[in-house]
Amino acid sequence: MLKHRLNIIFDLDGTLLNTIDDLGNACNYALKQCGFGIHPVENYPRMVGNGINNLIRRALPEEARTEEVVMRVRTHFVSYYDSHNCDYTRPYDGIPQLLRALKKEGHRLAVASNKYNAATEKIVTHFFPLVFDVILGEREGVERKPDPQIVYDILCRLAADSACRQTEDAPAQAEYQTVYVGDSLVDRDTAANAGLPFFACSWGFVPREQLAAAGIRHIIDKPEELIALLHQQD
Repeated sequence: MLKHRLNIIFDLDGTLLNTIDDLGNACNYALKQCGFGIHPVENYPRMVGNGINNLIRRALPEEARTEEVVMRVRTHFVSYYDSHNCDYTRPYDGIPQLLRALKKEGHRLAVASNKYNAATEKIVTHFFPLVFDVILGEREGVERKPDPQIVYDILCRLAADSACRQTEDAPAQAEYQTVYVGDSLVDRDTAANAGLPFFACSWGFVPREQLAAAGIRHIIDKPEELIALLHQQD
């Protein structure tokens, strides 16, 4: 048992859930609807991580990457993904057990995703009902990760303090110590920008070699390793 309870903020895609097949299928559907070529689903891990608009932008031919085209493709993407975002998506092995163990130790859990907010809430509550204290995705008017605003918003909600300001001093107002868990360099930068310890998981969309080459100190290869690392840090 840890001496101190924690706020543990998780990325979603590539960290808690393997969502790549549903993301790839939705993007391919949207591309076809707009007359563009499609990609093998196994190529999509290299395109995700910065929100749906950037995924679409990377999937489009370079000459077609205008804002107008991106938004037209996005309309088809969202329509399809809203109905098919749980077709092939599944938790990574060991994630449900990890979350149960962390809850049992009294930690507060949150999700911070660059997936649009409606889909983030739907998918998390579908696979992990009544597990997470706060679930936030991409929202209009809020910068995407690696901007740390989503972290500050989560900490304010966890603190249940309506007067908590949405600024860089929000982490100091949180009741518990906070750590961040993700699978990408975007997550690494989000944690750094928010001043939080970062734990990278190697089972996601970014190869372990790339995480290590980026100088990330704490890399876990199995979900259960997170608890051991947290105990070492306590």
